[in-house]
Amino acid sequence: MRVVVSIGGSVLAPELDPGRVEGHAAVVESLAREGCEIAAVVGGGGVAREYITAARDLGANEVQLDQIGIDVTRINARLLIAALGERADPTPAYDYDEAGDAIRRGDITVMGGVMPGQTTDAVAAALAEYVNADLLVYATSVDGVYSADPRSDDGAEKFPELTPTELVEVIVPMSRDAGSSAPVDLLAAKLIERSGMRTIVLDGTDPARVEAAVLRGEHGGTDIVPESGGEPSYWAQR
Repeated sequence: MRVVVSIGGSVLAPELDPGRVEGHAAVVESLAREGCEIAAVVGGGGVAREYITAARDLGANEVQLDQIGIDVTRINARLLIAALGERADPTPAYDYDEAGDAIRRGDITVMGGVMPGQTTDAVAAALAEYVNADLLVYATSVDGVYSADPRSDDGAEKFPELTPTELVEVIVPMSRDAGSSAPVDLLAAKLIERSGMRTIVLDGTDPARVEAAVLRGEHGGTDIVPESGGEPSYWAQR
């Protein structure tokens, strides 16, 4: 099974904790040992936001701010690569061709951001489509997709399952809010809709949840199930 795992920066490195990074690396390595072809896309998290805020105060324009965010995601990617050791391609992939080539030769590939205007949410969705992945997993700091931000709205409804089109419909109003806390951004949702990619959005603060979701389809998050239905054949073999 070919899998793309998107690990939010606030999940991988909310602070510089080698043990947390090692925990996520151990899960990626375990999935590779189980026969999965793995790509990981790493976000920038709070560190990126701090740099972006400082640069904005210094007068940087939006493209420059995006480039700073991309640089931080690539530093986080290097942290994960360091923990993965020889199983991983030794440098972050800078584009989809590099990542695809690494997967096809049997390496674990790790990416950060790619270009201004595109979040790592969208990078993960685009990479999954590019390499014809069987599954896309978003390891976020929330436990699924809600109708509103559950941290500020007690009435927010959690969706155990959505179609890709329904995901877009849920994300659109969230994307209009300043400081949107949608679990994936709108471009990512539209790429998932376009590709019909089987996707899981879950709380990835415990890396073991990612492993259970990939290997057995077991999780407490939200399943994004294409209209065509079906499950990765890998799960039926477990």
